[in-house]
Amino acid sequence: MVGRLLNICKNFRIEGKVLSIIPYGSGHINETFKVTAANKNYLLQRINHSVFKNVEGLTANIIEITHHLREKVKSQKLKVKVLTAVETIHGNFIFKDNDGNYWRIFHFIENSKSYDLVERNELAFQGGKAYGQFMLMLNDFPAKELVDTIPQFHDIEFRLNNFNGSVKKDQAGRVGGVRKEIDFVHHRSDSMKLIQELGANNRIPLRVTHNDTKINNVLFNDKDEGICVIDLDTVMPGYVHYDFGDAIRTFTNTADEDEKDLTKVSMNMEYFKAFSYGFLGEMKEVLYKAEIDTLVFSAKLMTYVIGLRFLTDYLDGDVYYKTKYPEHNLTRARAQFKLLESMEMQVEKMEAVIKELS
Repeated sequence: MVGRLLNICKNFRIEGKVLSIIPYGSGHINETFKVTAANKNYLLQRINHSVFKNVEGLTANIIEITHHLREKVKSQKLKVKVLTAVETIHGNFIFKDNDGNYWRIFHFIENSKSYDLVERNELAFQGGKAYGQFMLMLNDFPAKELVDTIPQFHDIEFRLNNFNGSVKKDQAGRVGGVRKEIDFVHHRSDSMKLIQELGANNRIPLRVTHNDTKINNVLFNDKDEGICVIDLDTVMPGYVHYDFGDAIRTFTNTADEDEKDLTKVSMNMEYFKAFSYGFLGEMKEVLYKAEIDTLVFSAKLMTYVIGLRFLTDYLDGDVYYKTKYPEHNLTRARAQFKLLESMEMQVEKMEAVIKELS
């Protein structure tokens, strides 16, 4: 394995002899390795082209975005880092091996760390600030020039059509046992189309969005300040609600995503407030009123969408998400729906926070 990876590395402009290659990180999509060379450290990744079918387009997105970000950091003298891709010996940024696998290398960001869970308000605040600053720096980048790396990723109409088709087909014979969850989805389905309707009517702008705003996609320094947003594979055109909403979904959940004991699942209001302070501290001056007015709704939307996707996969027989036991996707869906109910109960408090900040 190491010999194979060494051969991959020889196709990139690495400084110095490669001394070691070891698995790195906790990502579930791409394979990642830390490469220690004589002069520098690097990150080697095998891109999952089953998930990201347009690897060339994805790569072009990242190169354009990171170039734009570096120019902003330089001109504004910001104290943040930007991912930097390493060229291949042929002047490209991806290498395709004989097995059809796609590889890339980034410079390793030294003296940084990441967290898998939000454990205190300051981390939520710094995460919000990092994502807000990331979006603000890309505010003048033409979003429509980017490729959709996963088409219809957050398209609620698309997700609902898939779900309804899965209910009708019942190919795994599971519909009868989840009538309550199906009713939960249908009861809220019409209201969840709000953001796409606002976008279609040009009431909110298309922006460059990250689309995977978990805490572990922010790197922190030794002072626990957010210094770099990473995992840029899903950066594409979207609405601010996708990033804000998914961050609230993941930052504020008081339990694991697959928690069976639903009494443990709720939204942490203090983390909501901290993230919102960090994010809006960067973004509030450029957001439209219609965007700000629907930020709280976006948390409910993204939680609904992810729960919907888990439930759809359960009905399909677990063909997309990796599962550890037969009802794993159903457990995940129920946890998301419980989190959504917790948000619904705290809407007035959430709205008060946003009003205060904006």
